[in-house]
Amino acid sequence: MPENMLKLAQRLEQARKPFVLATVVWCERPTSAKPGARALIQADGSVSGWIGGSCAQPVVVREALRLLHEGGDPYLLRLGAPEAGLARTGPGVRVFPMTCSSGGILDIYMEPHLPPPHLFLIGASPVVAALARLAPVLDFAVVQIGEDGLPGMQPDERSAILVATHGEYDEEAVARALHSPAWYVGMVGSRRRAEACRQYLREAGLEEEVIARLHAPAGLDVGAVTPEEIAASILAELVQVRRRQSAQVPATAASPPAVAPAPATAIDPVCGMIVEVAAARRRSTYQGQDFYFCCPACKRLFESDPQRYLAPKAHATHER
Repeated sequence: MPENMLKLAQRLEQARKPFVLATVVWCERPTSAKPGARALIQADGSVSGWIGGSCAQPVVVREALRLLHEGGDPYLLRLGAPEAGLARTGPGVRVFPMTCSSGGILDIYMEPHLPPPHLFLIGASPVVAALARLAPVLDFAVVQIGEDGLPGMQPDERSAILVATHGEYDEEAVARALHSPAWYVGMVGSRRRAEACRQYLREAGLEEEVIARLHAPAGLDVGAVTPEEIAASILAELVQVRRRQSAQVPATAASPPAVAPAPATAIDPVCGMIVEVAAARRRSTYQGQDFYFCCPACKRLFESDPQRYLAPKAHATHER
């Protein structure tokens, strides 16, 4: 990785800003990008580095923004002509068949870098101390908060909140947590204490669907006794909730950072490429309709015989 890109990646990680690193790992000529070419795509759509020309880059940027929004594991993005053997793929490969006049195939490794989610620990107890030690192993960024820190707590959609004040200010902390966008809110306590807290929340005017977000007593029922065991059961529940949310709804509150809205796009009628309308440099009007192209060659081919390219085509992204 070029030193300037490495420094940028380091700065973004230190600032807890998400990005995707796209790396060309294989190509079949002719392609403008070669193995080892890299680009870093940020959540605002900005690109640092080089990952291909006007055909490849818009798809890579669009896929990077989708990945930042939905979350997910790294995968291989394959771009190229359908007749070039794109159907022979395996798990973890997303394929975009295209017929750009230049031809060739690109395999691009899409690697998301998302900041660790915050785990806010409210209170001072042995369970909190155990969680503060264990949670970083599961890639949580731990933030410990006392009663005075509640007004300044700013959880987001990637945050989890655990209240363990042993009755000192449970209700206030839980109510504040439930009004936040955090994807998990839990409270340490007995079942009787948990029901008393829920009743307080009802009397305070919280709706049942909001109260239903509360995990209390927090943690999976594994017979935990010691603070360390209780902490382990809570971490197990955090993993369970996060994975279930990710499986049910791709763009869940479990992990989406703020990303730029997807730009308006059009399909190049010649090669099937996705073209950003606002940035398109090549456009042609036929029978009162505007068409956008990824390169001059596609524009020339279309204008030479528009009807040839106006038959419906299927250009689908798929995983195998």
